[in-house]
Amino acid sequence: MSRTVNGSAHTSGPVLAAYRYCEAVTGHEARNFAYGIRLLPAEKRQAMSALYAFSRRVDDIGDGELPPEEKAERLDGTRALLTRIRAGEVAEDDTDPVAVALADAGRRFPLPLEGLDELIDGVLMDVRGETYETWDDLAVYCRCVAGAIGRLSLGVFGTANGHDHARAAEYADTLGLALQLTNILRDVREDAGNGRTYLPAQDLAKFGCAAGFHSDTPPPGSDFAGLVEFEVRRARALFATGYRLLPMLDRRSGACVSAMAGIYRRLLERIAADPEAVLRGRVSLPGREKAYVAVRGLAGLDARRTARSPRGDA
Repeated sequence: MSRTVNGSAHTSGPVLAAYRYCEAVTGHEARNFAYGIRLLPAEKRQAMSALYAFSRRVDDIGDGELPPEEKAERLDGTRALLTRIRAGEVAEDDTDPVAVALADAGRRFPLPLEGLDELIDGVLMDVRGETYETWDDLAVYCRCVAGAIGRLSLGVFGTANGHDHARAAEYADTLGLALQLTNILRDVREDAGNGRTYLPAQDLAKFGCAAGFHSDTPPPGSDFAGLVEFEVRRARALFATGYRLLPMLDRRSGACVSAMAGIYRRLLERIAADPEAVLRGRVSLPGREKAYVAVRGLAGLDARRTARSPRGDA
């Protein structure tokens, strides 16, 4: 457990080991995410790693090879673990390091842990093979799997200078939607190979792409570039709103968000410049460009630009 000794925080050996495990998972599995959280002070970095490690466990169940009914059972078990964490029933010597770390983070920070229930709900949508007729339908899914993580992260970051936390949570949620829509565009070919379609059916039909994406070329007769341009405009608008969060955070928390969001926004612009690239392979940024985005975030450039812009653009 975390205790206070002579006014300073003291973290026990088992809890520190649990956090180290979560940080190792984060560094190995989430390179884009890790670029941002490196900019945080240790206590916040640990809490963000615990959130990521638990979220990764949920995602891995959904993306695994088990039959749907077994995935649903495992997700039920993960939800039961979350209930134990919320109830304070996870001891520091528990054999599950992710549970130990997340329980400690929940004591240190005002985490809205119901957001992880929403994540489980979203992954269950994947397990059931749900598709989405409209953007409003897809936005429900995106809020579960990404917006909720944005709100949880805000529980770690907090707000600075008396900013309204409820408004900040709205911006964090919207930024999560922007990141998730960028993910969906980047992964359309991979998702199609796994039998999943996320883009709204209305949009696919409008641009002649209802047949799906099963090769490195667009469906015959489709306006694939038009579809991508349409979704990119939507994602840019979400980023513009979500970036209003940056001036509401302290410098290092703002740097973390700016780095993570900046990497995805650059991915979005790469997709916009060459839409068919997402059909040929996974679009990514080189390490030096990710490092530049992190340095830009630490310098506070995006936060200052957003604060000056009446629309919140960074």
